[in-house]
Amino acid sequence: MSHIPSRLFGSLATAMVTPFTEDGALDVDSAVRLAAKLVDDGCDTILLSGTTGESPTTHQPEKNELTAAVKEAVGDRAFILCGAGSNDTAHAVRIAEGAQAHGADGLLVVSPYYNRPSQVGLVAHVHAIAEASDLPIMLYDIPGRTGLAFSDETLDVLAQHPRIKAVKDATGNVEQGVERMHRTGLEYYSGDDGLNFAWMTGGASGFISVVGHVAAKKYREMIDLLDRDKVWEARELSYSLRPLVAAIMGGGQGAVMAKHALHLQGVIDTPKLRLPLVEAGAEEIEGLRLALKTAGLL
Repeated sequence: MSHIPSRLFGSLATAMVTPFTEDGALDVDSAVRLAAKLVDDGCDTILLSGTTGESPTTHQPEKNELTAAVKEAVGDRAFILCGAGSNDTAHAVRIAEGAQAHGADGLLVVSPYYNRPSQVGLVAHVHAIAEASDLPIMLYDIPGRTGLAFSDETLDVLAQHPRIKAVKDATGNVEQGVERMHRTGLEYYSGDDGLNFAWMTGGASGFISVVGHVAAKKYREMIDLLDRDKVWEARELSYSLRPLVAAIMGGGQGAVMAKHALHLQGVIDTPKLRLPLVEAGAEEIEGLRLALKTAGLL
């Protein structure tokens, strides 16, 4: 009989893009429509204001408005996880407080980037955010972007906090993550679409996807297959999505390509981004169009 891990944060999350109007304003109507589509397609968690949601260039009133609108639209059908990341701890605390006040069900907390504190400082940063709300917290380990990885010792300390429950792992090191999830008891979530299958077979609770913007139905099928111990079938489904994963994530900037994919599908009105992100070139968009068609998604 299959052993299914605990899933406080669901099993299939999409790190949702933040739609903008052509003039760069927050497009709440499109965000609500997109969130509803993702839930209809099988997502049981929506991550708002993560990196893919362009959190570095959205301001707190916008984050709060987005959280409130999506919570009202789908909050009875999905867990609303909100990014509360900053390299300014006081700012991260304010984001966390705002997220809770506007209906968030949980927080995603990334390590402080650029100023690169010590591990002691990292623990103090996370604890300050954890104490600012009553919400469960998922840590986000993505040293390729932040320059600051969570050490084993830091995770052991943070795992003792009653509200720190999980890790989104984008280190690329599945072997290390499997050891950590067993040692700490924290739920683990894949943060790399190319490694979703490997993480799930290693015991992860689920994954937080960018490709899920267009492939949530297929990812839901994959998770359901794994939950029924149909590993080979899940493997083949995962492999079939590799060209799509490469088209969206191959350039290292999923927010750009996810918006183009949704625009190609007619889900959002414009792939508008905020600087310093810019739209993809014609060749990249054509490659994305082909990948979507090949996957039967266009």
